[in-house]
Amino acid sequence: MDARDLIKRPLITEQSTALMEERKYVFVVDKRANKTEVRQAVEKIFGVTVEKVNTMVVPAKKKRVGRSVGYTSEWKKAIVKLTEDSKPIEIFEGA
Repeated sequence: MDARDLIKRPLITEQSTALMEERKYVFVVDKRANKTEVRQAVEKIFGVTVEKVNTMVVPAKKKRVGRSVGYTSEWKKAIVKLTEDSKPIEIFEGA
């Protein structure tokens, strides 16, 4: 699997923005990806050095629209911590 297929997009929330001060970045990743693959993909795409990777599967939630009941998709996220000597990842490049 290609590195750009593993890392789907950065997850931008209030909590993940606060984690950027600690050199931690949050990404939505492919559900089949493991920690080693996520580490290699982030290092290849952004040219940084990764210290640690934490992954978790976010479970599906029940949602209602009128009388119809369904579930959102289950997805996986990865929190990537960079080493102290690594350059930061520029997520807000256009801003």
